[in-house]
Amino acid sequence: MTAVQRINAHSYELIILGNYAWTTNMQLEIITTLDKFNAIAADWNQLLTTSATNVPFLRHEYLSAWWHMLGGGEWPHGELYIVIAQTEDGQLVAAAPLFLTKGSTGERVMMFLGSFEISDYLDFISPADQLAPFLAALFAHLNGPDSPTWDVIDLYNILDHSNTPAELKILAEKHNLLINQEILKPAPRIALASNWEDYLAGLQGKQRREIRRKMKRAATHFEPVTWYIVEQESSLDDEIDAFFQLMATAPEKDTFLTKVMISQMRSAVHTAFQAGWLQLAFIEINGEKAAAYLNFDYDNQIWVYNSGINWKYRELSPGWVLLGHLIQWAIDNGRTAFDMMRGDEIYKYRFGGVDRFVTRVQIRRSP
Repeated sequence: MTAVQRINAHSYELIILGNYAWTTNMQLEIITTLDKFNAIAADWNQLLTTSATNVPFLRHEYLSAWWHMLGGGEWPHGELYIVIAQTEDGQLVAAAPLFLTKGSTGERVMMFLGSFEISDYLDFISPADQLAPFLAALFAHLNGPDSPTWDVIDLYNILDHSNTPAELKILAEKHNLLINQEILKPAPRIALASNWEDYLAGLQGKQRREIRRKMKRAATHFEPVTWYIVEQESSLDDEIDAFFQLMATAPEKDTFLTKVMISQMRSAVHTAFQAGWLQLAFIEINGEKAAAYLNFDYDNQIWVYNSGINWKYRELSPGWVLLGHLIQWAIDNGRTAFDMMRGDEIYKYRFGGVDRFVTRVQIRRSP
């Protein structure tokens, strides 16, 4: 790669990138403050809509909220290190949402913003045809004299259909770096049919009958069973509190819900609501909340983020019933997919989930 370094040590004009040539001169810019990150919020989100990986966890407002509390206390320390590529007239064309932190062994680790516990999918932000040249420029910088000190680049939660791991392997070999890729978790996804009956017809017979039976039983229960999606911001905090109470009935989730994690998730919920992509839904039995789903309604898909249940009503299967209603709502409202996200819980497959996987890529300097 030929690069012309400007007076600003964090800015480069990219002329040739390996076998790739940009149609116009580009420059890399390093963002290390939240103010500068916030200044490109609109351009960031617009770029994301063109990216090969377009997920809610890469939205500017989500990453900004995550950064304020570093993932609900997941990381005690972090240094923002976002790398963006722009045209000469300032158009944003690619981004690497990164930060630096200290690993458990004291190593300097570079990771995706959002890593990794509460952000199901992460990646670089780039149109498919720009990913290779952008990553080539990024790694030329990270292996050059102006790079910050790092020992490991540890990238979590990359979907298995992403081209990122393959491109990183090429670059690791070029720069004499060690690379390892591993599968972390399945992430089942339901491709939605055009109507409810066709969706049910695509399920195994036993599961189809079970969903019908449970939804009918709830509809004919002697106490009123109703469900709703939260629409009013004035009641949002009360609804969030109710959701956390339901979520905490599971012992592993109760442990997860530390004070700082609750603050982190509350911030994420408010952020999603204000940006127009929150779907927080409850089912009530005789006026009492029996189950809830915290989802994201983004890019014409539903992304299932978390859930909670009131075990007092477990015989009515309120979680299944609410999930059935939400899938039907998604179909009726033209959504194309219902992404169950990370985890291999059995119910995800009974509702028709088909596995994808999230992966982790680690890159180390050679000894």
